[in-house]
Parts: sequence; C-alpha cells; structure tokens
Amino acid sequence: MGYILLFVLGIIVLIVLSIAQGVQFIFVNFKVPIAVMAALLVSLYLIFKIYEHVYFTSKKFKGIKNGIQKYIDNCNELNHHVEELKGSYVNIKSYDYGDGSMQDVSNYNFKRKEWSIDVKNNHIHNCSASVCKNANNQPFKYLCKYFDIKKTDESLSQFENVLNDFAAAEQGKTFLQNERNLILSNTRSSIPWLINTFSKEKLIKELGFEDVDFSDLYFPIYTFQYVSAGGNSSLKFDIKLDIENLDKLIFYLRDLIKFRKSVLGQRALMTSSLREKIKVRDDYTCQICGLSTYDEKNLLLEIDHITPLSKGGMTAENNLQTLCWRCNRTKGAKVLTS
Repeated sequence: MGYILLFVLGIIVLIVLSIAQGVQFIFVNFKVPIAVMAALLVSLYLIFKIYEHVYFTSKKFKGIKNGIQKYIDNCNELNHHVEELKGSYVNIKSYDYGDGSMQDVSNYNFKRKEWSIDVKNNHIHNCSASVCKNANNQPFKYLCKYFDIKKTDESLSQFENVLNDFAAAEQGKTFLQNERNLILSNTRSSIPWLINTFSKEKLIKELGFEDVDFSDLYFPIYTFQYVSAGGNSSLKFDIKLDIENLDKLIFYLRDLIKFRKSVLGQRALMTSSLREKIKVRDDYTCQICGLSTYDEKNLLLEIDHITPLSKGGMTAENNLQTLCWRCNRTKGAKVLTS
C-alpha cells in the first residue's frame, strides 16, 4: 500500500509541475514564481488529502477506533443526556391577548422603521415604555406579573427542578469536553502528527464522536418590548434565565411565599449551593452504584429526590442524594435508596 501511494503521489506532482511549467510560457517573468508556488501548494494539498483518506480507511486507524469505542459511546450517551437536561425548562409565557392583523393605510408614506422589530411570540411581552423601564429596575417582579408566574410552592418547585437540570447540563458540557480531550490526548501518540495537527475536526468525526453543542442558547430569554405607535422609537429589555438568574429567582419566590401557610418552612431550597453541599456530604459518590469522581474524573453527578416530588417527597437534605447521571437516568420516577 505504501509503494502504491508514493507512486500515485509522484504522478500527481509530475502532472501539476508540468502544468506549472507550461504556465511559465504564458505569464511574464515576475509572475512565474507565483505560478510555480501555486502549483506546489495545490500538489501538497492533493497529496495530503490522499494521505488523509488512506489513513482513515487503514486497518491501523480502525484498530485504534475499535480500542476506544466504549469511551466514545460513553461520551455520546452523556451528550444525549445533556441535551435532555436542556429541554426541562418551564415554558412560561406572556398572557394571551388574542390575535389580529394591522395594516398601515395612511395617506402619507411613513417609514415606521421600528415596526419591523415588533416581534410577537410567547416569550415576548409588548408593553409601554414605562413598563419596559420598570422591568429593567425590578426584573423578577415584572417577570412574574406579566408572564403569569404564580407565587406558589408549585412554581417554586418547578424553577428548582429547572435549576437542578440546567446546572447538571452545564457541568455535563464541561465534563464532556474534558473527557473527549482526554481520549484524544491518550491516542495522540498512536496517530500521525499530520493528522493530529491538520485534520483535528475530521479525526473527531471519524473516531465517532457526535457533534456537541457547547453554547448556552437553551437558556430561555423573556423580553419586554416597546415600539412606539409611530414606529420611530423602541425599547427592549431581556431577562435570561441562566444559572445565576435562576438562583436569584428561587430566593425571590421564596421570600414572597414564606409568610403563607405552606411546607416551605420545612424544606430547603434546591439552589446551586445546596447541590454542592449534598455532593460533599456524599463524598462525590453515587449512592446507588458507588462510582465516584475518584474513580472517574469526569463523572457527572446529579442531585436526586429519593422520594420524588410527584410522590409527596420534599426538597430536604434527608430526601436528597447524589447519583451519577447513568443511575439518575435509569431511576426515573422510581423510588430507590442506597
């Protein structure tokens, strides 16, 4: 195979150089070196692409891929789990004021340039300029008021669950990237330098890693939008429910309902700090399978309700446990204890 490859590459070089030699009779003298250089670059590119194709179809590469297949499968499975966690947000939406259509039938040719940004969907509340400005001063108050968030234990629990899943998703993305980099690092010495250097993305794909979305676009954004009647001015204020804002929103809702008769006084809040406290208490060890971050450095650990909320459980430290993502995914709504 090696001799055949060298022969083919030699033929390509000769053909390209012959073409370049012919070009020299056409171009003036100062352009000849450019033609030759271009021919050499094209030759090198073609040579490398052939080398790349031959390597990725070789038995040696297939052997490397088969040797690490279970680690790649684990990464892809974790990737699927992270994507599921991203989809757990509470789909709060603005009040439904009905639909209609509007046309500008004035006799004057007004541009009304701001009308083009007057977007309507469930995550956008069209309002007055004063409401938009007040929302900027008191984001959570106006979020609750205009996006119909009830100040109840049920709403609080929903946002706690979202925070728990989003926090796990963010950690999962980090661990996924670290694990993928570790696998690539461990195979570096077995893979040619040219492939590691110039074909990194193709190498990742050929090994079988699925595409990973490392962005935070899944965080829901709620918008207060004002557009003047004349279409000449506008305001917009966004509230992004990322990890930091979800933490703050949970405390805000807690303070609003703490004086009401509820189980709130008997339970904890599922915040980022509580999640870490439970992990420390459980020594970063899954309470079902016993796997820990000492065994698997990039192990995603999640916080689970031993008795699910749907079955009457509460967010209390004695009802929370640390589970690895595999066990938590398997458990579902079943009640399992260590």
